[in-house]
Amino acid sequence: MNQHTQQQIVTEGEPSSGKKYLLPLILITSLFFFWGFVHNLDPVLIPHLKKAFRLTDLETSLVDFSVFIAYFLMALPAGYVMRRWGYKSGIILGLSLFAVGCLLFLPAADTRQYVFFLGALFVIACGLTFLETAANPYVTVLGPPETATQRLNFSQSFNGFAAFMAPIVGGKFILSGVNYTDSELAKMLPEVKEAYLTHEASSVKGPYLILGLIIILVTILFIFTKLPDIKEDKELTEGKDRSALAKIIHALRHSHLRLAIIAQFFYVGAQVCVLSFFIRFVTVSANIDASEASWYSGAAGLAFMVGRFAGTFLMKYFAPNRLLMFYALTSALLTCVAIFGNGAITIYALIGVAFFMSIMFPTIFSMGIAGLGSDTKIGSSLIVMSIVGGALLPLGLGYISDITKNIQYGYLVPLLCFIVVLFYGWKVWKPIQIEGEISLKD
Repeated sequence: MNQHTQQQIVTEGEPSSGKKYLLPLILITSLFFFWGFVHNLDPVLIPHLKKAFRLTDLETSLVDFSVFIAYFLMALPAGYVMRRWGYKSGIILGLSLFAVGCLLFLPAADTRQYVFFLGALFVIACGLTFLETAANPYVTVLGPPETATQRLNFSQSFNGFAAFMAPIVGGKFILSGVNYTDSELAKMLPEVKEAYLTHEASSVKGPYLILGLIIILVTILFIFTKLPDIKEDKELTEGKDRSALAKIIHALRHSHLRLAIIAQFFYVGAQVCVLSFFIRFVTVSANIDASEASWYSGAAGLAFMVGRFAGTFLMKYFAPNRLLMFYALTSALLTCVAIFGNGAITIYALIGVAFFMSIMFPTIFSMGIAGLGSDTKIGSSLIVMSIVGGALLPLGLGYISDITKNIQYGYLVPLLCFIVVLFYGWKVWKPIQIEGEISLKD
C-alpha cells in the first residue's frame, strides 16, 4: 500500500467557512460555463468551415488539434504561473487570452484564411488552459475534502449547460442552411461563388465578438473581486526550489496520477470525437441537414449536463470508480450502436453517449490529484496536459472517415477510448478513508 501525502491548505486572513467560500465558488463555477460554451461551438465550426473552405474530414479535425495542442503546450506554464503568482493571477491571464482569441475571429473572417481561424482557436485555448488549470483544483479545495469530487462534478455541470446552449446558439447565428455541392459551385460565376464563400466565412464574426466582449467584462469583475488566496501549508512545500523536471518526476512517483494522465488522454479524445463531429456524423448517419442537426447537438449537450448532475447525486451512494466503470461501459455499448446503426437510432445513441461520458473528466481529474499534497499543482498541470488527446485522436477519426468514406467508422476511435477508461476504473483506483480524507490504495 502506498500512502500518499494528504493535501492541506491554509487561507490567509479569515478562518475557513462555507459562507466565505460561496462567492468564490460561484465565480469559479461561471468559468466552467464560459469555457464549455466556446468549446461547444466547435461542433458548429467544423461543418461550417468544412463548407466554407471545402475541407476533408481530416482537415476539419485540425480545429480540435489547434485547440487541444494548446493545452499540451501551455499546461506547465499555466501551472508555473499558479505556483508563482496564485490562482487569481492565472485566471485573469487566462480570461485575457480567451478574450483576445475571440476578437481575432474578426480579422480571420476578413482574410478568409483557414490557418488564421486555427490561430484564433489556439489563442483561445491557451487562455482556457490557464482557466482549467486554476479552476479544477480550486473547486476541490473550496470546501470539505470528502466532497471534493462531488463539488467538482457540480461545477462541471455548468460546463454541460454550456454544451446544451452553444450548438443551438451557434447553429442559429453561424450556420446559414445553404449548402452547395462541389459541382454546383463549379457552375457558379466566380463573383457569385466568391460572395457565397465570403458570407459563410464572415458569419462567425458576430457570435465571437459578443463572446469576446462578455469575457472582457468577466475579466474586469475578477480583477476587482477579492478571492481567497489558497496556499499550500508550509509543511507541504518542501522541495519548492527543485527544477521543473525534478518536480514532474517527483509528482509522477504517484502511480494513481500516472494512470489518471493516461485515462484522461483517452477520455478527452473520446469526448472531442463524439461532440465535435456530432453534427457532421448525424447529417450522414441520419440523413438530416446541419441546421436540424445542431438542435440534436444541443440535446446532446443537455444530456451531458443532466448526466453531470445525475453523477453528482449518485456519488453520494456509489464509489467514484464504480460509477466511472458503469458510465464507460454504457458509453462503449452506445458507441457501437452509433457505428453500426443508421437513421434516428444513431442520433439517440450519441445523445446517450453524451449523458454517460459526462462524469468522466472531473472524476478522473479529482481521483488523479487526490492525496498529492505539495504535488497537487504540478499534478493538475500534467493531467491538463493529457488533454492533448483531444488534439491527436480526432485526427485518427478524420483519417478513418476519409479512407473509408464513412464517418461512422471513424467512431471506432472513441469506442477504444471508452474501453481504456473502463479499464482504469476497474483495475486502477481503490478509494479508502484515512483520517477523514480520501487517500489511495494501489
